[in-house]
Amino acid sequence: MPGNTQRDLAHTVWPAIPTNALVLVPIGSTEQHGPHLPLDTDTAIARAVAKRSAAALATGPGSPPMVAPAVAYGASGEHADFPGTVSIGHEALCAVIVETVRSLSLWAGRVVFINGHGGNTATLHTAIPRLRAEGHNIAWTGCGIPGGDAHAGRTETSVMLHLAPEDVRMNAAVVGDTRPIPELMPELMAHGVRAVSPSGVLGDPTAASAEEGRTVLDVMVSVTVSRIAAGLVDGLGRLVDPGRPSPGTRITGPPESKVVR
Repeated sequence: MPGNTQRDLAHTVWPAIPTNALVLVPIGSTEQHGPHLPLDTDTAIARAVAKRSAAALATGPGSPPMVAPAVAYGASGEHADFPGTVSIGHEALCAVIVETVRSLSLWAGRVVFINGHGGNTATLHTAIPRLRAEGHNIAWTGCGIPGGDAHAGRTETSVMLHLAPEDVRMNAAVVGDTRPIPELMPELMAHGVRAVSPSGVLGDPTAASAEEGRTVLDVMVSVTVSRIAAGLVDGLGRLVDPGRPSPGTRITGPPESKVVR
């Protein structure tokens, strides 16, 4: 692929794999997103952030980053009451992440998971520190933004209107439970999403727009690129914002591989 500034791993031949490549792995879910968004919403957003971040990072020194095929099944048990949801649960997802990284590390220099589904967070908090303790250069970061709503609301709907408007059914969009996620969390954890919102929506998608989605996606990419470039990692293996390392973060090694031991 001469001249390419980013590489799609699935469409690359093995002799073209660069030495010590940075590999971005999108990780999402297959779960209900209300009556108006497709089941692959989290995966689609994570994939878009990974691809656009790889393109931005390719302008720096070193080989262009590679984007691996997305992990499309996540830990989505809170959505199990809705048809279409496919959840593999914490233990299976943890095994997928661990074995994926062990395999990638045979040839990749660094691996970063780009997470699009909040339900995967607990699994990442388990798997990534374990892998780092094994010596793998691995971290993760999420696609959320400050002020974004919880699920299938204005934020995700706007991003999907920008990325895949043909998959968004705005005529079916309804207002769900709009309470802040910390207030909803105890009931969500105890009874699942349907007990809180029969439509599956947490937020209000009715005012979503593609223009807002473009802006939101730009922010997601900018934050992701900044975190990957800085390489600051907290005790849970999560990339943190430059200039604001989490308590206990210690930086070692050259700038391109700053890590916490």
